[in-house]
Amino acid sequence: MTQQSKIRLLLADDHEVLRYGVKALLTGTEIKVVAEVATGPAAVKYALEHEVDVVLMDVRMPDGDGLTALGRIKLDKPDLAILMFSGYDNPIYASRAVALGASGYLLKGCTRDELANAIRKAAAGESIFSRDEIRRMTGALATPRLAADVDVPLTQRESEVLRELTKGLTNKAIAEVLHISYETVKEHVQHVLRKIGVRDRAQAAVWAVRNGLA
Repeated sequence: MTQQSKIRLLLADDHEVLRYGVKALLTGTEIKVVAEVATGPAAVKYALEHEVDVVLMDVRMPDGDGLTALGRIKLDKPDLAILMFSGYDNPIYASRAVALGASGYLLKGCTRDELANAIRKAAAGESIFSRDEIRRMTGALATPRLAADVDVPLTQRESEVLRELTKGLTNKAIAEVLHISYETVKEHVQHVLRKIGVRDRAQAAVWAVRNGLA
């Protein structure tokens, strides 16, 4: 891609007003929104069937979240740059984005320059995650207490709790989804962290993604 060529951007977000706003912010730059979609599956379909340089994708969308779409696109197009775009400063979402190969995790409160520069860096094959951010989110997993190929003896319920945890749900929300008490969820989370050898929920989410449990 030459310096003068357009950066082809696929914009995936279920809010029409936000899509309009992003396009307006990028007007006058070399970044061109070539397509808009409103769901995760639509993002996957377009990204796999068309040539784009960067995908800017919302985390929470109907009919399949953006992180799931990220993982699916990366299976077939591992080199395609994907930026997650969220209104939630959630370390679990960011950690899953790192584990699934995103080029960065942007908050929707970012400035026009921050947005454009992040897209430019992603198009150039660079990550917008700083080394400190990646180290903070995945550092404990670089030398895990348990090797990745060790079969961790999680119970069925602990595995269910871990899968919901990787979605960014709170203990209260997990309790409602699984129809168990808050205290039971809290206990399961503590057991999971201890068994897989990580310090917090964000690192547990990364471990789950890397081991095919989320």
